[in-house]
Amino acid sequence: MEVNFKDLPSLAGKEIGVSDWLLIDQDRVNMFADATGDHQWIHVDVERAKATPFLGGTIAHGYLTLSLIPYLAGGLLKVNGVTHGINYGSDKVRFITMVHVGKRVRVRQKLLAAEPKSGGFQLRSEITIELEGSDKPACIAETLSLVFGA
Repeated sequence: MEVNFKDLPSLAGKEIGVSDWLLIDQDRVNMFADATGDHQWIHVDVERAKATPFLGGTIAHGYLTLSLIPYLAGGLLKVNGVTHGINYGSDKVRFITMVHVGKRVRVRQKLLAAEPKSGGFQLRSEITIELEGSDKPACIAETLSLVFGA
C-alpha cells in the first residue's frame, strides 16, 4: 500500500497488508540465542526437544518472533514524504502459540491510529504474526512508531 505522509490518518482502522511467509529455521534460532544469551534447551537442543512429547522439536524464542515485525512489516506500507521514523514501543504483546522450527510465519498489519505527535504522526498498529497451518496466531502486538515528514 502507498500513501502520502499527510494522508496517514485516513488509513486508521484499515488493514495495511500481509507480508510474505518467512521460514523459521534452526540457524536463525541459534543466532538469536547467541545474540541474546538465551540458550534454553527448548530453543537450541534439537535432540532433547524432539524427545519431549509436549514440544516435539525446538521452538523459536517468543522475542525472536516479536523481533521479526520490522523485517516482515517493512514493505507493507510505503509513505511518500517521510524523512525518518523510529520505533516508539509496543503495547499488549501476547505470545499465543509456539513457533516450531521448520514452520513459516507472516505479519498481518492493521493501522489502528495515526495521531499528530512531535511534528509527525504516532502510528499505532495491530500486528498479528500468523503461523502457517495454525488457527491461532503466534503473536499479537500493538506497536507504536513515530514518522516525520518534510
